[in-house]
Amino acid sequence: GDQAIPMGILGLKALIGYLPLITGAYYKLKTKKELLFAARLTLILAIICCLLGIVQYQFLSSGRCNGTRGKTGEQLFRASLEAKCLVGGALLFSPDQGTIRLPGTFVAPWQWGWFLISNAAFTFAVAFSDPSPLWRIGGLFGMAVVFVNAAISGQRIALALVPTVTLILLVLTGQIANLKKFLPIGIGLGVLLGGVIVSNPAVVQERIDSFVSRWKASPPTAFIAQQFEESSHGQKGFFGSGLGRATNSARTFGKTRLIETYYPKLIYEIGPIGTIAMLLLVTTISFTGFKAYRSVKDKSLRSYGASYWVFVLIISYNTYYYPLDVDPVAVYYWYFAGVVFRLPAIDKQEQARIKAEEEMENGK
Repeated sequence: GDQAIPMGILGLKALIGYLPLITGAYYKLKTKKELLFAARLTLILAIICCLLGIVQYQFLSSGRCNGTRGKTGEQLFRASLEAKCLVGGALLFSPDQGTIRLPGTFVAPWQWGWFLISNAAFTFAVAFSDPSPLWRIGGLFGMAVVFVNAAISGQRIALALVPTVTLILLVLTGQIANLKKFLPIGIGLGVLLGGVIVSNPAVVQERIDSFVSRWKASPPTAFIAQQFEESSHGQKGFFGSGLGRATNSARTFGKTRLIETYYPKLIYEIGPIGTIAMLLLVTTISFTGFKAYRSVKDKSLRSYGASYWVFVLIISYNTYYYPLDVDPVAVYYWYFAGVVFRLPAIDKQEQARIKAEEEMENGK
């Protein structure tokens, strides 16, 4: 009873459904003012969502929402829509059992985790790149609430990758060399994160223990290698088993296989040729984006471009889980790739404007 065509359509949508956002971002953003508006709007949305995530945790901790407390058996360890609290969808909150998985403002906890990881980059961009001191302070606040949510959400991948992504951004954007700016921010975030750990030791310790035990039981490298091997042996033919055959959203139309890593999933669905084609696409995007932002002369635009390019680079080659297949990361990836591509044109406008202003000053 498999419906191959609808399944394939959903598989194609998951793979490159948001690719047109590159064109949309490229032609929509015409000036530096519009770019700053988009960056600041992304920051505002991140702060709102993160504040709601903190309130959600407080409601659960105070008993205003029960979560999964009082459940029995497997229900104590499984996210449930019935446990919904304030915002978002299915959650798991059984602190007595040491298990917490919060969805924040999203349908499922794993979406919230990747939202936090993505916004580690976007809040960083505003904090270190915006020309306005007020918005830079807003960016720092955004970074702070992202870090807090990474600590309290119960998502071990967020707890591990939010600081990691921030560190990668500091190194690859060159901000770590700017000690005068970096040290106060680093110390402030360290103190904040330390305060969260001290005030919620059980939650953070449970996530650390879970992360360590998961790493020992199945190290990411070994897990990814196993997934590659299973996908290679499980595919049908050189062109794969077909689009959608390992896409969860397509399971309504037929039998799907659960593959928890991105490139093994592609190998299973579209075979080695399709996977190589996708790798060529993301490599072209990454290389073109690098050349685009490196050609920019405006200091603020160049710094924004570096932050967005690092995000695109990380997601392009990340194979652990499949964030490029799901919202909101899929939307962010294609959109901000278009933003990076647009930077040289915006910079050219800025340089022309500056030159015109200088000529007017000299004329006086």
